[in-house]
Amino acid sequence: MINLPPHLQGLDPRFAALVHPLSKLERIAEGFTWTEGPVWFGDRDCLLFSDIPSRRVLRWSEAEGLSVYRSESGFNNGNTRDRQGRLVGCRHGERDVVRTEHDGSLTVLAQDWQGKRLNSPNDVVVSSDGAVWFTDPTYGILSNFEGFRAVPEQPARNVYRLSPEGVLSVVVSDFVQPNGLCFSPDESLLYIAESGSSHDADVPAVIRMFAVDDGTLTDLGVFAMIDHGLPDGMRCDMQGNLWSSARDGVHCFDPAGALLGKILVPETVSNLCFGGPDGQRMFITATTCVYRIFVDVMGAEPWARGSQAPTVA
Repeated sequence: MINLPPHLQGLDPRFAALVHPLSKLERIAEGFTWTEGPVWFGDRDCLLFSDIPSRRVLRWSEAEGLSVYRSESGFNNGNTRDRQGRLVGCRHGERDVVRTEHDGSLTVLAQDWQGKRLNSPNDVVVSSDGAVWFTDPTYGILSNFEGFRAVPEQPARNVYRLSPEGVLSVVVSDFVQPNGLCFSPDESLLYIAESGSSHDADVPAVIRMFAVDDGTLTDLGVFAMIDHGLPDGMRCDMQGNLWSSARDGVHCFDPAGALLGKILVPETVSNLCFGGPDGQRMFITATTCVYRIFVDVMGAEPWARGSQAPTVA
């Protein structure tokens, strides 16, 4: 074990170079029901995140604190940005993926597959070519807590890709419940969380890895297993390490899948993102609160890195 403060658990000496012994886990917002979908807007110096059951998207900034960004979010879950700086989100209530334009209007990007409604899009990423990739488990239609209870119309819990030309295709169809997803820094790999063990004890809590080639995926098998709870949201840093949510906090894996260490959080973690003025602040959504901690590595997403983020009109 590495000599670190109690909220930082080092399992490999390399973890010490990714964190700092003086960094504190700060609670920056609280009083929510189930927080999700953090995304940093460096050009506006603020964080957006979802409180799914309250049907709100919230905004937090160092200067102005907490405010409501969208009061009726349609049970919005995961969020990201596209390369034009626009917010892209997954709505459980409408069972769609939607983009917020620069003027504030909404554009529905995907809502059905082969004539049947999607299950409940959960998390989303946008690649550098403008394609939108998202997972479609059934969490938003299992009850009225995070959406509206309904019978699934899709026979599988798919992972989809929406091409820059607007063509929707299934890229993976063998997940029990696909959840969070993120690209490696060079976009040669796509990591996807399998959270199906929440409903089936025989399904391992793993992160799977896929090679990306011209909009198609090749299954490379299991990248890593979560040893406490389920994998949900995740992000890569500029060194290619993968940071994943779990029941006990955030788990950090090296590019080969070795567990380097953990950021321990007092609530179940749903998701995370990098941001702040230098891209080295990790924002963590965890059940009823949002936390922030300094990490000594920058996030891989371009909008996580302060002034390098795309400018929003």
